[in-house]
Formats: sequence, C-alpha cells, structure tokens
Amino acid sequence: MSGPLRIDKVVTSGVFSLDGQDFDVDNNVWLIGDDDEVLVVDAAHQAAPVVEAIGSRSLLGVVCTHGHNDHINAALEVASGAPVHLHPEDRMLWDVVHPGYEPKALADGQTFTVAGAEVQVLHTPGHSPGAVCLYVPALEKLLSGDTLFCGGPGATGRSFSSFPTILDSIRTRLLALPETTEVLTGHGDSTSIGAEAKDYDAWVARGH
Repeated sequence: MSGPLRIDKVVTSGVFSLDGQDFDVDNNVWLIGDDDEVLVVDAAHQAAPVVEAIGSRSLLGVVCTHGHNDHINAALEVASGAPVHLHPEDRMLWDVVHPGYEPKALADGQTFTVAGAEVQVLHTPGHSPGAVCLYVPALEKLLSGDTLFCGGPGATGRSFSSFPTILDSIRTRLLALPETTEVLTGHGDSTSIGAEAKDYDAWVARGH
C-alpha cells in the first residue's frame, strides 16, 4: 500500500542574503507524495531534516519556487542526483549559489505526476522574475513559495522584484483558483485563497 497522497512540512532555518544584506529566516519545505514517492519543494538550508522526511521514498525531484538562496541552498544535496527544477528567468540568482550546475527548466503550465496526482506549475513573477507556484488540484492546495503569504504578497523592492508584477500574478493566476484552496507558503503560516482575496484592494492601496 502506498498510502494516501499528502503534503508533509519540514521547517529549516538559515540566512537569506540579497543586495548585500543578510536576514535570519525560517523556511517551509514541502514534500508532496505518498509512502512510495515524493517531490520536494524548496530544499532550504539544512539537507538532513529534509532527507530524513523523504526516508525510503523514491525522490522524483526538487522543485524550486524561485532562485533566492534560502530556497535553493540545500537543493543539490537533497536531490543527490535526482533532477532539480527552476524557472530559467531566475537563473542569475541560482548561479550565485550553485555555479556550474544547470537545473532543469520549469515552464508555465508544466505538470508533474506524483503518487498518481497532478501538480501544476503556475509562473507567478514579481517576487522574482522566475517565481512559480505549484497547484495540487486533488488536494485543493497551492504551494505559493514567496508569491503569496498570510497577509499579502511576497516582498518586492529588492533586485529583480516588482510590486505591480506580483499583484498581477496574484490577481490573474492565484485568485482565479477556488476560494477554498489552502495556501501553503514559503515562510510562516498557511492561509487560503478566499482569506487573501478579500484584502487585494487593500494591498493595492498600501503599495506593498
């Protein structure tokens, strides 16, 4: 028996570095799968707890929601030869951390199959040019990376980010999903599409 499809969570801690600044952060690492196989999303900071959560399961690959170092720095160690996937528009961020390794290119509309379920790639630029979210219709869950959080959009204002772009991504790609969709974020607490949608106009007004 392979058990039911599920999403497991591992929290790791480390340093996010960008534009010459360092920030201590806790990251949510997500594992989509069953008892037999798994897809890891955002292998952050320490590989050991993620590898422990994978256990004896077959690792289909590591998907990076974007190229910031705190979401990719353990990717190669966790993958251990399995493919690592990243949208090509974030390659300049990837190359700072893992020069010499070419990840497999993610594309909008691409799908993965894990434990018999479809995982859909949604290109959602704004936090970074190549940011993506992963939608799992069978579970009504969205893995939002740093595009959408409990309380609003991911941070913009640093290199390669754009507030108008992230607003457009959220409005057109994410708020179009069912309101009951649970949003599993890259940092912090989970939320839902419905809970965030009601505040969209307030985000526009506040400008961040």
